[in-house]
Amino acid sequence: MFGSFEERIAEQEALFKRLSLHHGPKGAALDLGCGSGFQSIALARLGFSVAAVDLSERLLKELADHRGTLPIETLQADLRDFAAFSDNSFQLVVCMGDTLTHLPARSDVPPLFQQIRRVLKPGGKVVMSFRDLGQELKGTDRFIPVKSDPDRIMTCVLDYESETVVVTDLFYERTHSGWAFHKSSYRKTRLAPSWVAEQLRAAGLQVSFRDVIAGLQILAALKPGDE
Repeated sequence: MFGSFEERIAEQEALFKRLSLHHGPKGAALDLGCGSGFQSIALARLGFSVAAVDLSERLLKELADHRGTLPIETLQADLRDFAAFSDNSFQLVVCMGDTLTHLPARSDVPPLFQQIRRVLKPGGKVVMSFRDLGQELKGTDRFIPVKSDPDRIMTCVLDYESETVVVTDLFYERTHSGWAFHKSSYRKTRLAPSWVAEQLRAAGLQVSFRDVIAGLQILAALKPGDE
């Protein structure tokens, strides 16, 4: 449902260029919740050496199949586990594509930001994207068309709880015998952009960019360079 793999890489590369990552210092980058690796490959093409972390063995294999000779190392782990990373070891940390809302609870966010600050070099940057689930949609606005093409149709339905949202995916796929229907549900944590920015500042990071691009909240923050 992501469409063209190369197009998604190009989208991430364009975003990183908008944030001037191609002009700043390169070096090591950490991709938290890397998935299939759209942002990992984009960063490697911009000159970073990337440590790509995800729990999914299948998604990490997709990344490995597409990385070619690019300097990307994959690690199957929980994105909250920073035991393998030393202090001041990364020029850049990214957490893209709504990964942040997949954390089990809001209480996971502050310690994650503390760990990100720890592993960033002075002057290093963190960039994240996520959906604003803080504002509750009502009625039929809860039914969101995700993607459609001649062979696949995907819609998601949102049911709001106090700190989480139950997301139900409804997926139709054309087969040789007709349309097959698949459904699944999972929870996302409701994170308001202003609250996320506040937690970045509380962790000692300076918010330097905030915008909405293609429906995703984009935040970037710096670790002070005088430490």
